[in-house]
Amino acid sequence: MSFDSQSPPLNTSDPYARFLGASCLDLLLIEIVPMAERLAEQFTLTEGKEKAEEDELREATFYRLESLGYRVGQGLAERFSRDRPRFADNLDVIKFICKDLWTILFRKQIDNLKTNHRGVYVLTDSAFRPLSRMSMAVRSEAVVGAEAFLWFPCGLIRGCLANLGINATVHAETSELPGATFQIKTTQAKT
Repeated sequence: MSFDSQSPPLNTSDPYARFLGASCLDLLLIEIVPMAERLAEQFTLTEGKEKAEEDELREATFYRLESLGYRVGQGLAERFSRDRPRFADNLDVIKFICKDLWTILFRKQIDNLKTNHRGVYVLTDSAFRPLSRMSMAVRSEAVVGAEAFLWFPCGLIRGCLANLGINATVHAETSELPGATFQIKTTQAKT
């Protein structure tokens, strides 16, 4: 097994550590969108609808992808933050996602983090790994097609934040492949 010079060192002393090849994660992220589309179509057929509206199928697919990402994000936050000191504030949690979690998942840190200090954070990854191999004949088709591949990471971020005590909405967009921008809006927890 070889890694490039930018890869973080492996913690082989942890007896519970599990390692996953980057190519396995890439293949999972490639296949998860068509799988969610097939499941959304099957679900609408079992509900007795002969032909679902395209928008309805699209929303069901995005909901499934975001839900899967949410659950994975919860698990990742639990696994990789357990040996850390408690986070002081929301910005520390966002930095953990940008530096540590992103490096674990995508072998690089977020390229840019901006905040308005009022609960809105914008994370920019100029070479988002799941979009790096995407191509189509027409550029606008590629950007529209890439939207589905952003819902799983949105759920992942939201699940990680939820597990670390932050309620938030996460929205992603891309205008130039392979770049992606994730906007996080934190909300106050209702007591």
